[in-house]
Amino acid sequence: MNLPNKLTILRICLVPFMVASLLCNSLPHRFLIAGLIFGAASLTDLFDGKIARKRNLITSFGKFADPLADKILVISALCCFVDLSLISSVAVILVLFREFAVTSIRLVAAQNGEVISANMWGKAKTVSQMIAVIVVFVTQYFVELCEMSIIALSINDSILTGIYVINNVCVWISVALTLISGIIYIKDNFKYIDNM
Repeated sequence: MNLPNKLTILRICLVPFMVASLLCNSLPHRFLIAGLIFGAASLTDLFDGKIARKRNLITSFGKFADPLADKILVISALCCFVDLSLISSVAVILVLFREFAVTSIRLVAAQNGEVISANMWGKAKTVSQMIAVIVVFVTQYFVELCEMSIIALSINDSILTGIYVINNVCVWISVALTLISGIIYIKDNFKYIDNM
């Protein structure tokens, strides 16, 4: 297994640690810890593609596993945010719908011996999702620091509402890009649906 594929596998392996950190209410600085794990996993996404292209190590496994690892990472974070009542579950349902549709087309293409790699819109979708997740980590860590009295600010309902709005605006922007990229992906690869 080459280095880019190892980085992709590492990204998937980091997900349970991020989830455990997020959902452990008694863990101090849990949003910072989970955010750092998410950031490290996101960096593997940056490096695996660059290394694969630079060293000509692009493989069929990498073309399939790299976007799958991105989906696992981002959707795991979003599901945790829903569990913590930080974002709307409708946003996550729409993201899941798009991801299942795209993955289904990829599987049909794979059965025909073809590998469909991510396009520009898919990459923009992934970046927007990662930015939205990072915004939630940052805002929630700010709240956590206030609750621990590390930041001398009293958190009231209006501040919490403002943070909830900021988080959801960022998430919904990424959902819009997710749906647009899904529509373009389906349109560009409709031949696989048409042959089903």
